[in-house]
Amino acid sequence: MNDESYNEAHRGNCLLPTFCRFLARIALLAMACLAVVAPRANASGHSCRVVEKKFDGWQAVEMSNKWITLTIVPQLGGRLMQIEFAGHAFLFVNPQFKGKYFPPTLGAGQGKWFNYGGDKIWPMPEGNQDDHHWPGPIADALDDGEYFASILSQGHACGVRLDGPPDEKTGLQYSRVITIDGGSPEISFHAVMKNILAHPIQWSVQSVTQYDLSDSQTPSSYNHNFWAYTPANPNSVYLDGYHVRSGLADDPSFSIQNDLFTLHWLYLQNEVWVDSPGDWLVAVDRSSHFAMVERFRVHPGANYPGKATVIFYKNGPAVEMDAQGMPAIRANVDDTPFYMEAEINSPIVHLNPGETYSMDTEWLPTRAADSFQGVTPAGIIGVPLSVTSDGSKLRVTGSFGVFFPGRLEARILDSTGRRLANVSLGVARPEDLLTLNREFAAPADAARVQIALIDESERDRGILGEAAVVRNAGGH
Repeated sequence: MNDESYNEAHRGNCLLPTFCRFLARIALLAMACLAVVAPRANASGHSCRVVEKKFDGWQAVEMSNKWITLTIVPQLGGRLMQIEFAGHAFLFVNPQFKGKYFPPTLGAGQGKWFNYGGDKIWPMPEGNQDDHHWPGPIADALDDGEYFASILSQGHACGVRLDGPPDEKTGLQYSRVITIDGGSPEISFHAVMKNILAHPIQWSVQSVTQYDLSDSQTPSSYNHNFWAYTPANPNSVYLDGYHVRSGLADDPSFSIQNDLFTLHWLYLQNEVWVDSPGDWLVAVDRSSHFAMVERFRVHPGANYPGKATVIFYKNGPAVEMDAQGMPAIRANVDDTPFYMEAEINSPIVHLNPGETYSMDTEWLPTRAADSFQGVTPAGIIGVPLSVTSDGSKLRVTGSFGVFFPGRLEARILDSTGRRLANVSLGVARPEDLLTLNREFAAPADAARVQIALIDESERDRGILGEAAVVRNAGGH
């Protein structure tokens, strides 16, 4: 969208374009985004929908299906303000700003930032060194500008496009397409940054998600059992496998365990950079047993901001200098509410005038156990699969969260990897924590078992767990 079309879209005083205005542009936008929001097969017959509604005093667009409800507030920098899955709300919404809007001009030149919460996209790298750094978070067109929302499709697949205003300081203009379908709680994001200037620029695009860390039982306290993970880099450029950019260098929140960067959230301000080589991060609430997996693409050898593919920011008390030059701890809950940012970086890319760069990510909400071991294409592992044999029967145990509704299939293999048999283990639902404890007959030469997830469209979503058969004493 150029400046002229953006201004045309925003004439009038309405806070959110009506469906009539959506329809005026739907044909062109649908053609432009066809590859992004093409409907996926949905043999289950489930559907999704998009409606306009009020949310905490703001005009919003709501996308929903059987499992999830997404609430988008275009006026607030195109933010996705909340996602609910099976009744659980994931994102932080700042109670100080509910129903309020501050245009970028209000904070321009004053270094202000209006943290509404939710999920958004930002430029990287940050800093005040030169024009190649974004002095954010700060009020500007990218973060506080009013975005234009367009419904691209609904029914079997639902898509909403958000077009932001141009920002002359960075030379960037953002757009983002958010899509879901009727068949699962999977959410897809297609973020685009465009160079609107007459000369080349270099930027990274960053996905920034603020998770709510308040205690659901005691809102005045924080959630003491919230964790985040991403694969650790065995050849990290950082001394400890991660880099604490701000806050306590020895913050006990951070560690490397079982090849995972592990964050146990504590109420201390901190920002940590991770050069994760993996393609996922996960936020796990062990109190409510909900989890959100964010998937992304890593480009080996690419130039990432500060070498970090993933950044976590913990909001909380921090030591600052007061007016008398004495150290003081900022610990007011109103000033430092309970939230954590999970940030995904793209590589820093060179954009010629008019060029664009896109970053694709996916979110996969599910249920979580009291422990966490890893992520597979089909779900998350709480307690790894275990398989024992008494000679005639196999017993499989483990705890998992699945990403897609469907059925489980145990695949029994011999020592060469040849499949001997398939055994149905019943249905699996993303909204339910899956605890396996099943016994079934199996060939005597069974050596390994795989648990696969087949979705409702009969699509093989991959292996949820795999383990060697351990023979009990007295077995053969």
